[in-house]
Amino acid sequence: MASLKEMRNRIGSVKATQKITKAMQMVAAAKLRRSQDAAQNARPYAQRMASVIANLAAGVSGDGAPKLLIGTGRSDRHLVVVTSSDRGMAGGFNTSIIRAAREKINELIGQGKDVKILVVGKKARDQLKRQYGDRIVAFFEAGNPSMASAQPVADKITELFEAGEIDVVTLAFSRFKSVVSQIATLSQLIPAQVQDGGATVDLKGAAYEYEPGEEDILETLLPRNLTVQVLSAMLENQAGFYASQMTAMDNATRNAGDMIASMTLQYNRSRQAQITKELIEIISGAEAL
Repeated sequence: MASLKEMRNRIGSVKATQKITKAMQMVAAAKLRRSQDAAQNARPYAQRMASVIANLAAGVSGDGAPKLLIGTGRSDRHLVVVTSSDRGMAGGFNTSIIRAAREKINELIGQGKDVKILVVGKKARDQLKRQYGDRIVAFFEAGNPSMASAQPVADKITELFEAGEIDVVTLAFSRFKSVVSQIATLSQLIPAQVQDGGATVDLKGAAYEYEPGEEDILETLLPRNLTVQVLSAMLENQAGFYASQMTAMDNATRNAGDMIASMTLQYNRSRQAQITKELIEIISGAEAL
């Protein structure tokens, strides 16, 4: 059985840990609000971009259509873009994304596809490199999501596609739903698809003539749409990370409190037993004299 000094040290250690988890919970809660607003504000832009592309794509077909829109016509070589956070201590947030990505990768490998992986975030890199290290073609830190940080990711995807190394690109990220719910999501980037909520606009029978033509506009919009979709996923991830971290740290703080109460009770009982034993020894000694 541990001595009273060891028990006091253990209680002090748990109290110090509780202070840390409480502070991390408060920091995550403060950052969550800004991240949540950023993720929600990015959604309308990404959805309207998809709507514009859908309307332009309706008038484009055949060899004149951009490759980013229609793809290469094959689906033999896949690129899976896995996004996560750079840090942990957020419950199962990163694990859920990586699990969904791993299931997709294993499914494609089982079908005999050539699969490459592009990783955004240290946690995804650390978990995936053990099993798929030879398939990882690039790594980027998640950092603070911005157009500047999303652009290199989109440029690398475009570079691989234009070099003929990939045919289909799938993005794995966590869609922020609420503070207690984040949904691991797989979204196809190439060939371009209309995202959820990005339905085509009803033109009510009107005919539009574009200047320049649809093909030229799409050539400009599609690379930008790729960057926007990557940025939107990174923003969704950041909001989900802080929500998960806040919940995880709140649970850790509560658990530390329960542990402190249990250990304090045990400490008091042991101390009382020791005092009682000493009193009995003193009384017994006095009676012997």
